[in-house]
Amino acid sequence: PRSVSAWQFGADPDILAQLVIDGMKTATCSGYIFYELENEPLPTTDDYNIILNSVDEPVAITKTVDVTITPMNEVSEAFAIAEGEGDRTYQYWWNEHERFFKEELKAIGREFSEDMLLVCEHFELVHVKK
Repeated sequence: PRSVSAWQFGADPDILAQLVIDGMKTATCSGYIFYELENEPLPTTDDYNIILNSVDEPVAITKTVDVTITPMNEVSEAFAIAEGEGDRTYQYWWNEHERFFKEELKAIGREFSEDMLLVCEHFELVHVKK
């Protein structure tokens, strides 16, 4: 069964949505613990995603093409670059994600660890709102 969900990217919805539209961002990741705690189903390759901007307007549709669960400190440089953020280096990816996850985890009374499990998704752009 296909699933469609609508969401914003966490850190900076407008910039990240634009990176998707520009073809620079073809991957995203999130903390596995958040799926567990919210009892959310994990993404699958049957998923379509409606990408929202910061005011919840749909700007693009993507299809998930690959999902892996990987410890953060084992995420590949290729995956980090596919996230398309900042200067597109592994170091930038690590620094931004460490900061983001530390804040998110602190908010729920959890500690960050370098081997926290991440749900890593590759996606392809299937539609851009004109």
